[in-house]
Amino acid sequence: MASKKTLINTIKNLQNKTNSIFIGSGKTESPHNKITLLATFIFLLIGIYFFSYFQIDLKQFNADSRSTNIGLIFMITAGLLFAYRACFFIFICYKYFKYKPIEPFNDEDLPTCTVIVPAYNEGKLVYDTLISLSKSDYPKQKLELLAIDDGSLDDTWEWMLKAKKELGDHVNILQQPKNKGKRHALYRGFNLGVGEIYVTVDSDSIVEPNTLRNLVSPFVKNKDCGAVAGNIRVLNNKTELLPKMLDVSFVMSFEFVRSAESSLNSVLCTPGALAAYRSDAVHKCLPEWINQTFMGQPSDIGEDRAMTNMILKQGKHVLFQRNAVAFTNVPDRYTGLYKMFIRWARSNVRENIAMGKYVFKNFRKGRKLGTRLLYINQSARLLMSYPFLIFMLFFVLVHPLLFLGSTLVGIIITSTFSVAFYAHRYKIKEAIWAYTYSIIYTFALFWITPYAIATANRRGWLTRGLAEKK
Repeated sequence: MASKKTLINTIKNLQNKTNSIFIGSGKTESPHNKITLLATFIFLLIGIYFFSYFQIDLKQFNADSRSTNIGLIFMITAGLLFAYRACFFIFICYKYFKYKPIEPFNDEDLPTCTVIVPAYNEGKLVYDTLISLSKSDYPKQKLELLAIDDGSLDDTWEWMLKAKKELGDHVNILQQPKNKGKRHALYRGFNLGVGEIYVTVDSDSIVEPNTLRNLVSPFVKNKDCGAVAGNIRVLNNKTELLPKMLDVSFVMSFEFVRSAESSLNSVLCTPGALAAYRSDAVHKCLPEWINQTFMGQPSDIGEDRAMTNMILKQGKHVLFQRNAVAFTNVPDRYTGLYKMFIRWARSNVRENIAMGKYVFKNFRKGRKLGTRLLYINQSARLLMSYPFLIFMLFFVLVHPLLFLGSTLVGIIITSTFSVAFYAHRYKIKEAIWAYTYSIIYTFALFWITPYAIATANRRGWLTRGLAEKK
């Protein structure tokens, strides 16, 4: 009983964090805002110091570069890329300020909904997930909960049975005869679910009571809406350092980037932790989705990005709901982190190739320029990973001090926006983790994208074994 109260209190505390608004919230000047400005100013001063400290090296590097054709080409290319990134950032900022989440609808207007929870080796976490879903502020007669054990090797099934015993007819539990992968577990749920809307929730995620209502409401307002991405926050960010950093990264990825994408009706990926799909849109692409291959091999990763891609291809809108929040567990060790990033990057490579086959065609009524710009930007980031890697290695060998100084300056400048954004939305003391995350990503995870491109045909989830569980 105590664990349930702790869980409810945790959800309430986390819910209070999500009620603030970045701009136009009407908040009065607070100590947090003053600290944010002070911290931003201090870090910018540090950046200026680094820049001035290495100024002699920078001048020599510029002189050497201009004296050779290769150096001149490099400087021109770097300047053009910087200009492109700056313009795209301004564009995303503009679209972010245009974004507004759709207000929730009342019980009478809400459609029937099937929530599918696939689970593999999750133990007690799946129980917590189902309990949080059962507390949803959604009409019980319109809500169907399906939990599917994908051949787990631990006590996941026992925890599902416990949830079934407590919740009764509010949840149906199923067990795959053997482990087939998350895509096949979802496929079974899609075929069995009777709701007009399918919601997928990872089995290590906790949802707020109003999450389902908020997540499903866009389908009521927008008949062209085919999918909705939820807002993902980190659940296990209280003690370990990596989850704290990832929480800041998630806020930028979802509340900033996906808000902008939603203004273009083209969120590129609905996350597996929390997403909703119109059932008829799912069934139109279900055979292609379950039989998807890449370079002759069955696809067993990136099922969320693939489903999003196929629904966009139908001409449907894909939106983001900032007010539909789920808290999910993330890796707390470097090994688990880079494996997760490799899986995501491989999925991006595969789905960008698939998206390129339709995005420049007449795939949807109305404007498509924004969707194409998002695709071009993501493709450019993938393609530029190799030149960036080569440049970085060259820079380290030829001008190591200048590389260190310029990289730290770049991290300080670019991460300060993330710090300011997170601090206005939540807390300054947590926002500072944006700096450390950028440092770790730059120096310890820079190899992920080039490696994922070179190994895009490899199969495997990488982080689903019992050894990964704590």
